[in-house]
Amino acid sequence: MTKNGNSLDQRTFDKLRRLYIIALSTIAVSVIVSQILIRTHLSGQESDSTVINIAGRQRMLSQKLTKDILSLSSSSSSEKKQLIKDDIKRTLNLWELSHHALQKGNDSLGLPKKNSADISAKFNIINPIFDTIVSASRSIIKQVESHTDGSLEKDVDKVKANENQFLMLMDDIVNQYDVEADEKVDWLRKLEFLLTALTLLILLGEFLFIFWPAAKSVKITLAELLFAEKRAKKMAFDADELSKSKERSIKELRALSRAMDDTLLFARILPNGRVVHMGNKFSRLFKYSKFNETALFWDVLTVDEKEKESIENLIQKFKKTGWQGEFKATTKDNEAVWLEMAIIPYSPKDEKTELLIIASDVTERKIAQLEIGRLTEKSFQDKMSQQKIISSKIIENQEKEQNRIAKDVHDGIGQMLTGLKYNLESIDPKDVEKATIKIEHLKELTTNIIKGVRTATFNLTPPELTDHGIVPAITKLTQELSRLTGKEIVMFNKTSFNQRLDSLSEINIYRITQEAINNAIKYAESTHIMVSLSHSKDILSIVIDDNGKGFDPDKVKHVKTGDGGMGMTFMRERIKYIDGRLFLNSEKGKGTRVTLNIPLG
Repeated sequence: MTKNGNSLDQRTFDKLRRLYIIALSTIAVSVIVSQILIRTHLSGQESDSTVINIAGRQRMLSQKLTKDILSLSSSSSSEKKQLIKDDIKRTLNLWELSHHALQKGNDSLGLPKKNSADISAKFNIINPIFDTIVSASRSIIKQVESHTDGSLEKDVDKVKANENQFLMLMDDIVNQYDVEADEKVDWLRKLEFLLTALTLLILLGEFLFIFWPAAKSVKITLAELLFAEKRAKKMAFDADELSKSKERSIKELRALSRAMDDTLLFARILPNGRVVHMGNKFSRLFKYSKFNETALFWDVLTVDEKEKESIENLIQKFKKTGWQGEFKATTKDNEAVWLEMAIIPYSPKDEKTELLIIASDVTERKIAQLEIGRLTEKSFQDKMSQQKIISSKIIENQEKEQNRIAKDVHDGIGQMLTGLKYNLESIDPKDVEKATIKIEHLKELTTNIIKGVRTATFNLTPPELTDHGIVPAITKLTQELSRLTGKEIVMFNKTSFNQRLDSLSEINIYRITQEAINNAIKYAESTHIMVSLSHSKDILSIVIDDNGKGFDPDKVKHVKTGDGGMGMTFMRERIKYIDGRLFLNSEKGKGTRVTLNIPLG
């Protein structure tokens, strides 16, 4: 692993070295090429200023030559003419030398040997004029030297005639030199810009593809080195702490071993049941002598033969797989002891196998469990007895309700139907006046019969409940009871609930609400009762509030024998049947609130 890592590091550094050499070489080459191009161009421009100066000087020399010739022609003194002649001669030689040097080059004057096509063409135009002026000037010099001044005027006229044209053409040449020099400067500026851009582009590329990745790689490597250093320091610290912890653990294990002997039911036995070691608490509980080296574990734990056989079977059966559970033992004092015991096979040495016994005395818990079982059975029997009483009361109330309905039908509706029958039989069609009176009476009697039938039907199952649901049924209930009792009973649907529930839920909600309102009417002496209905996504809540005298809910008698208070019991039974919850809140003098929470969906 280390070898591979070193090889990888070497390849990485070799790659970085090559990249850095390439980068630096590229920069060096770009700088050298830039300098060569710039210096080559500058060396070509070094003579531009000299050329322009000499070309400009040609104009001045031509003017000076013309001026001196004019002075010579107007002078009358021989000595002065000789002086002017010498001056003309020097001027002419310099002018002629510069003119030819501008075209063919001259190292002493620092002039190049090559002109542009435009300048060469312009020199081809100006050369005949130049030659004419030179020829006329030489003729004047020759005549002055030979003291024959008679024909100077003709040569002076030639010089004067060609001087202006020479100046104009020479101006054109000077301007062309200047233009070409500017073009070279512009080209040099563009070259410098391009070289600068190329250099920056090279630097950017090297930054993006060489220096930045290399910097990141170096940063990662440094971070890994720092992390490795930190981890090495931590490992060294942890090793030191581990050594200290090991010493503490050995001490703690020794103390724990002593504590286990004194506090736990702890023992070690061989697979054949012979006791190897038994803790102090185990020894005290079962009065085991540690000097008895041949004692069997089941003989120590119990004096009952069946229990011995059971423990021996457990050890033989689970000596390889282990076991955990409860069993009963009997001490030498014939006291029953319940133990929760674990049998754990382990090998303290490769060639030896033992069983580790760890147990705890659960006698008190076992006795408590048995007592709880006995009480649970008794409580179940009490609940069954209570349920029988509630069922009998429900049946009794149903019988009473049926008898009441039968009595209402017999005494009310039945008698009215009988009266209707007799009245119908007593109508005499011939006596129209009496028949009309009896028919009016029959209409009133029929109306009362219909009301009676509706009242009986409403008391059984309101048609609004089956036809339209719980909200219209409760609304109708509050309206009817308010009309019959004269109390202010109102229903308020806060969240505009209009869902239909299953029929069992609706009838039970209706009966609980009916019972709560009837209790408020009968027992609370209330004048105002409000039924509030609201719902959320999962719960329908119905609240029945009254302003009655209230009571102490803690003193409401829990029905076990069927003596009174059955209304609240029936309400709780019904709400439990539809998986809802009922809350009762009341305080003396402050009214009562009954809340129903029914799950939706």
